[in-house]
Amino acid sequence: MTYTQALDYIHSVSWKGSRPGLSRIKELCQRIGNPQNDLKFIHVAGTNGKGSTSAMLSSILIHAGYRVGLFTSPFIVRFNERMKVNGCDIEDDTLAEVTAFVRPHADAMADAPTEFELITAIAFEFFKREGCDVVVLEVGMGGRLDSTNIIPPSSVLLSIITGIAMDHTAFLGDTPEAIAREKAGIIKEDVPVLFGGAHPAVGSDARTAVNHVSVAQVIQSVADEKRAPCTITEHDLLSEVSCDLTGAVFSFGAFQKVRLSLPGVYQPYNAATVLTACKILDQQGLLLSEDHIRKGLESVSWPGRFEILSQNPLVISDGGHNPEGVDAAVAGIKCLFPNGKVFLLSGVMADKDFLPMVRRMCEVAEQVFTVRPDNSRAMSAEAYAEVFRAQGLPAQGYDSIEAAVHAAMKACLAQHKPLLTLGSLYMYGEIRAAVVSFAERN
Repeated sequence: MTYTQALDYIHSVSWKGSRPGLSRIKELCQRIGNPQNDLKFIHVAGTNGKGSTSAMLSSILIHAGYRVGLFTSPFIVRFNERMKVNGCDIEDDTLAEVTAFVRPHADAMADAPTEFELITAIAFEFFKREGCDVVVLEVGMGGRLDSTNIIPPSSVLLSIITGIAMDHTAFLGDTPEAIAREKAGIIKEDVPVLFGGAHPAVGSDARTAVNHVSVAQVIQSVADEKRAPCTITEHDLLSEVSCDLTGAVFSFGAFQKVRLSLPGVYQPYNAATVLTACKILDQQGLLLSEDHIRKGLESVSWPGRFEILSQNPLVISDGGHNPEGVDAAVAGIKCLFPNGKVFLLSGVMADKDFLPMVRRMCEVAEQVFTVRPDNSRAMSAEAYAEVFRAQGLPAQGYDSIEAAVHAAMKACLAQHKPLLTLGSLYMYGEIRAAVVSFAERN
């Protein structure tokens, strides 16, 4: 099997969509020898922040000398990004080899696995073959019925729930409490759990505070049922936070003047959860010194999250695609440009609660360039532009992401404005390529 054939096979089952349940992934993993039973995991769920949190933990563990697997989704540019060992994507030949091993077992199943279930099984087998000491395992969606949730309690060092927000409501429930209970499904018997909770400085209000209390109660109750020691990140210990385009500096409890290479006003709050996790992991037997932690945070990279794609004009790309994610991105723009506004390029899924997000974006946007992400659920560029125009902002829809990026960057250069690209991470690859092509032509 070649790399191309492997990807064609993996994507050939995508029509099945999301089918919550663990029976298929359990059967598939049993057929291939249950590789997940031979690994140790840090299991990470949450609506926002789980990718950044996972990347930070992986970086710290690598600096501590461990062989670290990292499983995340979605990929940004290449499929291989979804499974890494010590920061390196799975190689093309290895992906083909592991997929060829898994395929006959998947094909033999009467109830065939979904795409994500297949990818999860491939990742487990890959991490086992690579001899990983620990795998940072990001949940795909929810938690309780997510494919990653077949890992046995004896294999889990720590369960982390980064935060709860309204997303994927058709599958997870239409209240914060219902979503919290689904995500709390990753909590295992007698295994420590850490709840990152709300980010107090990012668009918080009375409603958010109430939701934080109620979802924390749900998570605590599930932890009590499972006799799992539960910790909540103490965000009030975060102090001396300063952010710029290169990252952030902050203090958190005994950690003073910590340098974080990820920009975005919300990232120190994710880092506070990571620092809390490190303390728990140390108690679980992982040796993590302060030097390992500092070097890990100083060197971590995570594309598509308040990432600088260009300096001239300044282009910032963020994958905020739900109200809380947009709140965080807008807060970051207000922090960096307190006396000015930005040009905005955005695309959205039609089934999202997009109006509150649009109103929030209007707080920092002066002009809008809209696109349609490459997804069947996406809203048309013109319909999305009309939503912004109804809010009093000039907006123009474009037929392609490249055309929108080039028009926006040209306007930014002429008017000396920064550009924020905000929306689905599925747009990131095309946006980055368009930024590069604009620079080459100009």
